[in-house]
Amino acid sequence: MSESAFQRLSSALTASYELHRELGGGGMSRVYLASDRADGREVVVKTLPVDIMSGDAVKRFKREIRTASTLKHPNIVPVLSAGEVEGSPYYTMPWVDGASLRERIERGPLPLDEATSILRDMASALVAAHAKHVVHRDIKPENVLLSSGSALITDFGVARALSAATLDGDTGGFQTGTGIAVGTPEYMAPEQFAADPSVDHRADLYAWGVVAYELLAAHHPFEGMIGPSLLKAHISETPRPLASFAPAVPERIASIVAKCLEKDPDRRPRRAQDVVDVLEGRAVTGEWSRATRRRAFVLAAFVVIALAAVVTALVLR
Repeated sequence: MSESAFQRLSSALTASYELHRELGGGGMSRVYLASDRADGREVVVKTLPVDIMSGDAVKRFKREIRTASTLKHPNIVPVLSAGEVEGSPYYTMPWVDGASLRERIERGPLPLDEATSILRDMASALVAAHAKHVVHRDIKPENVLLSSGSALITDFGVARALSAATLDGDTGGFQTGTGIAVGTPEYMAPEQFAADPSVDHRADLYAWGVVAYELLAAHHPFEGMIGPSLLKAHISETPRPLASFAPAVPERIASIVAKCLEKDPDRRPRRAQDVVDVLEGRAVTGEWSRATRRRAFVLAAFVVIALAAVVTALVLR
């Protein structure tokens, strides 16, 4: 956005916000640091280019942002307000004073306890969002902010809104054989690549699994792949077991990551709470639980048989 365009936006929002400077990393949106004139706190203002908005896409964008604004959770950066200025929608969020997870990854491998804490915070955020029927669709390190020892997911609902704008404006997005899939290819579930309109919360669990693998193994599960090879990997290739790169990762965590990376959504965990339970040690993965139950049943049967033998022996004496 040119300086004159920045000035126009600043002038249009001057009654409510004082814009300071443009921030990087906005992707398809433009991101600005500003101060809320009502209380003086720093906020982030995000706007979308007019050229990708057409038809009723603006209405749909606002509807998605209103939905995202219902999310209230310590690990979610909330939407504070939304509106439209000079034909372009905008929304505001609190300014989070911290680095993105991507920036943290670039500094070097994460210790196991730090990685696990971040992954637990992310999964907890997904629990809250999915309970409100809000699916992120673009979980990735760039959309995770680290501040004061916590991880916060940002831009909930925005990927769906961008999808509506992209389809109407016929620009951007990821072109597939069946349509336009919006997201980040490195973290997209197989059903997203197919532009499946029924994509649900399990796509977020797949993306969580990719991020988890990246944090724990210190590299992406399909490192170095791009374009068609990356698409093929997401659809048909199973990443090497985490244990081959990170043997210190507990089996229950490695197993839940593998389950989240299942190609078939029906084979992934049913809900994000299942992931949280495993990370906090309150539960184990389904296969492990069934094996444990089988062992318990066999053990119980042997105990019953042994007790019966002892009772019989006592009676016959």
